[in-house]
Amino acid sequence: MSGIDPMGRVAVVTGGARGIGWATAAALRNAGAHVAIGDLDPARTALAAEELGLHGAFLDVTDTSSVETFLDDVESRLGPVAIWINNAGIMPIGPVLQQSDAVIRRAVDVNVLGVMNGSRAAARRMARRGEGRIVNVASIAGRIPAPGMAVYNGTKFAVVGFGEALDAELRHRGVRVSTVLPSFTNTALVSGTAPGRMTRPIPPEEVARAVVTVVRRGRRQAVVPRRLSTGSALWQLFPRPVATTLRRTLGLDTVFLHIGSGRADYDARIARDAYPSEPID
Repeated sequence: MSGIDPMGRVAVVTGGARGIGWATAAALRNAGAHVAIGDLDPARTALAAEELGLHGAFLDVTDTSSVETFLDDVESRLGPVAIWINNAGIMPIGPVLQQSDAVIRRAVDVNVLGVMNGSRAAARRMARRGEGRIVNVASIAGRIPAPGMAVYNGTKFAVVGFGEALDAELRHRGVRVSTVLPSFTNTALVSGTAPGRMTRPIPPEEVARAVVTVVRRGRRQAVVPRRLSTGSALWQLFPRPVATTLRRTLGLDTVFLHIGSGRADYDARIARDAYPSEPID
């Protein structure tokens, strides 16, 4: 799979106002790309754009018209988009039987349909030009399931499968799709959890470096950190007792079920039943 040098290319990062998205936008900017970030939070997007010295605009990845409007704006300002990073996502955790219908639907809308909407909009334009790179920021949860993550696991397994199929479908039109699968990352998504020693959170900058490497080298998938690559790839082959023992050893059997008060702010943000399709003044 051939790569793309970010130097001088236009790159988009969805969910770019914070966390992995912010770090990825910075890494692509440092690699010479002309970067635009899109995010649902107008105030945070404006602040991030100012911090990074790049273009930022409102983007609701669950709304196809918002995605098209955002793309039109970016291409009119910066030029044809060659790199599209699907990073926007939310992470509801806890017992699935206790999660609300609204939160589950929101997770599917953002994590799955958001990736599909962004990929399709970007790929249509890239295919006409015969070149482009789409990178989906999934999660190690797209390979390894854990109690308390059923909804999130389901959305990330979907992202991995969608990316693989889309790459096979578009490769002959010059558009390639890659997937980055981060483990615990030190962002708001893991607030209120207590990962064990073997799953200590990594900095978002480490994930961002992997994204840039995938763009440059054209790798199919990248697990971050790399030491989890083989075990996560083999997970589906393990007999159930082996998988259960490994989950217990890694602390994954309880970490997403025992949630601390430090997660209250994040849960409040994602628990809203609906988000506006236009920015709020």
